[in-house]
Amino acid sequence: MQTSQPQNPSLLYDIIILGASGFTGKYVVKEALKFLNTPASPLKNLAIAGRSHEKLVKTLQWAAHPSPLPPSVSIITADTTDPPSLLSLCTQTKVLLNCVGPFRIHGEPVVAACASSGCDYLDISGEPEFMERMEAKYHEEAVETGSLVVSACGFDSIPAEMGFMFNSRQWVAPAVPNHVDAYVSLESDKRIVGNFATYESAVLGVANMDKLREFRRSRPKRPRPVIPGPPPSRGPMIEHQEKIGLRAVKLPSADAVVVQRTLVTLIENPHGLPGVNESVEHTEKREAFWSSVKPAHFGVKIGSKSLLGIYRIIGVGMFIGLLGRISFGRWLLLKFPSFFSLGWFRKRGPSEDEVRSASFKMWFVGYGFSDSSLASQANSKPDMQIITRVMGPEIGYVTTPIVLLQCALILLSQRESLPKGGAFTPGVVFGPHLQERLQENGISFDLISKCALPA
Repeated sequence: MQTSQPQNPSLLYDIIILGASGFTGKYVVKEALKFLNTPASPLKNLAIAGRSHEKLVKTLQWAAHPSPLPPSVSIITADTTDPPSLLSLCTQTKVLLNCVGPFRIHGEPVVAACASSGCDYLDISGEPEFMERMEAKYHEEAVETGSLVVSACGFDSIPAEMGFMFNSRQWVAPAVPNHVDAYVSLESDKRIVGNFATYESAVLGVANMDKLREFRRSRPKRPRPVIPGPPPSRGPMIEHQEKIGLRAVKLPSADAVVVQRTLVTLIENPHGLPGVNESVEHTEKREAFWSSVKPAHFGVKIGSKSLLGIYRIIGVGMFIGLLGRISFGRWLLLKFPSFFSLGWFRKRGPSEDEVRSASFKMWFVGYGFSDSSLASQANSKPDMQIITRVMGPEIGYVTTPIVLLQCALILLSQRESLPKGGAFTPGVVFGPHLQERLQENGISFDLISKCALPA
């Protein structure tokens, strides 16, 4: 492994960003520089890592512009196909941020290196198969070495997790939620262009659906949360939510899977996961927070203000769903992403103007009972609705770096208050700490309405 500075075995970086020269990685570097050596920030030294030293230098120049290159940032060459280089990274840092996707192809060697060395690991994966396999394979080792392995620390799936918890906490006893539906709305003054790695992950996810089902069947069954009232009906294929002004269709994303995993963990740990050496004050805060989070059925839909937009979403979903099952179809999808995604994805990614002009709204429409006793009555139906909203900037290159960095800063500043180690969802690890930090960095959480439903 080579570095732009002399190798120092005793040097310990607070954070190393792996895959820093990638489309998302460079924006993560830019976000990290905002907190490097600033007052009250625990981030005092930083390194960026990837395969090409030249590309890493250009990334740092781009991220620092118009300021000169920060002298306190080291540049390290490492490769996910070279396990010794990854292990060397892990022995030099407290936290490794992995931005190298698709994670089902490139992610496991990085998780393995972190779990074996005790280094904390965060990534921006939105791939359920990868996350669940890493939990199954490395959780016990991570517990033993004290490595926190936390995937889905980007737009997939922190806005969904924190948004669900925010809605859930609005149901004050005796009221209880039954189900919460999230509606994602992407907005822009210009064209919306997504990250090609996200598109590639979706294509590969379709290709591996059968393997994921087989893997889930092979794992021990874990208890499911007890949710008041009957399960929600399936509903129409295209839903019209008048209160939020959207038409929507079901979105097969990682968000629902991650929220479900969080709720399952809470069945086994109703007061959350205790910190490795937490204070009495933090114990009280943690227990109070998790006692206010209530289980509910959860689903995610993608919305559009126009019916034409919905038909476009359905069209892209059909292309990926049908062609992603055969090798030649996958080759076509990945060779011509702009054509098959109807312009939503392209290999070179969005321009900076397109990134700046984009934003998201994620509405959470919760249905439940004004009194928990109503849920057990025959033919009971929810009689109460609570709508909340999470809102922020462009999802892949602005919101994702914001939430990833805030998770990393929590690890650096409050490590003794967090679990010793293991593979967990971000909500379980960061839930009591994260919402306030996100609100301070451009992501809002709002209560929109509480109302009774007609009988």
